[in-house]
Amino acid sequence: MAFATRHFARASSSSAVAATAAAKKLLIKHVTVIGGGLMGAGIAQVAAASGHTVVLVDQSDEILKKSTKGIEESLKRVTKKKFADKPEAGAEFIEKTLKNLTTNTDAAAVVHSTDLVIEAIVENLEVKNELFKRLDKFAPDHTIFASNTSSLQITNLANSTTRQDRFGGLHFFNPVPMMKLVEV
Repeated sequence: MAFATRHFARASSSSAVAATAAAKKLLIKHVTVIGGGLMGAGIAQVAAASGHTVVLVDQSDEILKKSTKGIEESLKRVTKKKFADKPEAGAEFIEKTLKNLTTNTDAAAVVHSTDLVIEAIVENLEVKNELFKRLDKFAPDHTIFASNTSSLQITNLANSTTRQDRFGGLHFFNPVPMMKLVEV
């Protein structure tokens, strides 16, 4: 899975045309996933496995250790199927994926160099809005924000930021590493 972007301008002014041209050139290299639960860990795994530099963020190191252990176990299951005839390639895949993944407990500290933030935290509008409002202050202008929500309106989340034109919903299906479907 690769992450790509496309910017849709709402006006035909020269600044909108320039913004569209710049967005088409944006390549997602650095991904920050907020939430180390089942969905967040799965999203982080898939992004890291596809070659992106990923930071998985949650509230405590204990949660992140559990998330990392779950990702390692999931990668072993994936490799048994994907590299059944080539165990060396499977081991290399796991090693490379884990090298692409780091963890942190301070979201504001890591979003300064990210291209895409994917939120996968509790389904609570107030909590999500507070997170996005806070991260909006620290993330670069080009950073795209996305929520993995399945029940909240994306517009209500986007309105907590100054980047409504760079905000979307990426609803992954569980288990993320096995399901090749994402709603945009």
